[in-house]
Amino acid sequence: MAGRFFPAALMARRNLTRTKMRSLLASLGIVIGVVAIASLGMFGVALQYSFTQNLGNVGNQLTVYPNSGENVTELTERDIRTIRREASATATVSPVKTRVEPVSYNREDEVRETIYGVENPEELYEAKEGRVSPFRSGALVGSSVAEAHDLHPGSQITVNGTSVRIRAVLEEGDAFSPTNPDNRVIVPATSFSQRGYSEVYVMESTGTQANETAMGIRDSLNNREDRVFVQELGSLVDTIEEQFQIINTVLAGIASISLLVAGISILNVMLMSTVERREEIGVLRAVGYQKRDVLKVMLMEATLLGFLGGIAGVILSIGAGLAINHYAVGDAMAVFRLPNAWYVGAAFSFGVLTSIVSGLYPAWKAASEEPVDALRG
Repeated sequence: MAGRFFPAALMARRNLTRTKMRSLLASLGIVIGVVAIASLGMFGVALQYSFTQNLGNVGNQLTVYPNSGENVTELTERDIRTIRREASATATVSPVKTRVEPVSYNREDEVRETIYGVENPEELYEAKEGRVSPFRSGALVGSSVAEAHDLHPGSQITVNGTSVRIRAVLEEGDAFSPTNPDNRVIVPATSFSQRGYSEVYVMESTGTQANETAMGIRDSLNNREDRVFVQELGSLVDTIEEQFQIINTVLAGIASISLLVAGISILNVMLMSTVERREEIGVLRAVGYQKRDVLKVMLMEATLLGFLGGIAGVILSIGAGLAINHYAVGDAMAVFRLPNAWYVGAAFSFGVLTSIVSGLYPAWKAASEEPVDALRG
C-alpha cells in the first residue's frame, strides 16, 4: 500500500509543479476560504468574549421586584424574611428602597434623580474614595456621578432641599448588574419614610444556586397570586451566549461560500489538467496502470492543492486571530483558546475536503479514459 501511495504523491507533486501558476491560483482559493471561515469564526468568539466580559459576574445575581401588574407596589418585611429563608446560607440579601427627589450638585440647578436607600452598602459596594461603613448618614455616589459633577468625599450635595455630605465615591460596577452604582446616589435606608421596599438584590455563590433560590422565592411568594417578579441574570447570560453561537454559525456559513468558489476553481484546474495530459494518461494505462492508480494520482493532486492551501490559510488565520483578539479583547494569546482552535481546525478540514470533492469528477473522468482513445487524442 505504502509502495503505491508514495509514487502517486510524487507524481501528483510533479504534475502540480509543471503548471505552478495555475496550481498556485487554485490553491489560493482554498487559502482565502480557510482564512475567511477561521477569521470570521474567531471574530465572533472574540466579540462574544468581550461582551460577556462586560456582563461581569452577574450570572449568580437575582433581583426581586413587586409585581405592579397585580397592584403590588412594595415588598413588605414579611416578604424580605421569606426571601432570606429561601436564599442559601452564603447568599447576600440586600433590600433596597427608592424614591425620586430633586438633587443639586455643587449648587447647580436641581435635577430629579432616583435615590436609593440601602441598609448595608458594604455588602454590595467597595469604596474608590472614602469609606462605605459605618453608614448612618451622608450619601454614597457612583463613579460616573462623581466624575460628572467633580464630587469627592466631603463634598456637599442637596437632596430634596437638605444638604448631604458625600461619604464615599464607589468603585465601578459590572455594566449589566442590577447593583451597578455608577450613576446612583445612595443614602441610608433609615432616611426613608416608607416602610416597604422597592426591590431586593440576592447574590448567590453560583448560577445554579441562584436558579434554585429563584424557584424557591416564586413558590413561596407567588403561591396564591403573582406578588413578585424575579429577574434571573443567569438566564439572560445564557440567552446572549446562545445568540452569539447562532451569529458565529451564520458568519461561518457566509465564509464557506468562498470555499465553494475555490472548489469550482480546483474543479476547473483538474479538468484542464486532464485534457492536457490525456495522451500521458493513455500511456500510463497502456503500460499497466489500473484505473484506481490513475484515480489515486488525480485525487492526490487535488488533496495536495487543498492541504497546501489549508496550511497557508491556517498560518494566515492565526496571524489574523492575533490581531483580532489584540484589538477586540486586549489579549492576543486568546487566539489559542479552544473555540478558536475549533474554527481553525474546521476551516482547514473543510478546505481539504472541498479540494478532494472537487477533484472527484476530473479524477473519475481521467481514470475512465480508454487507453486507445487517449493515445489517439
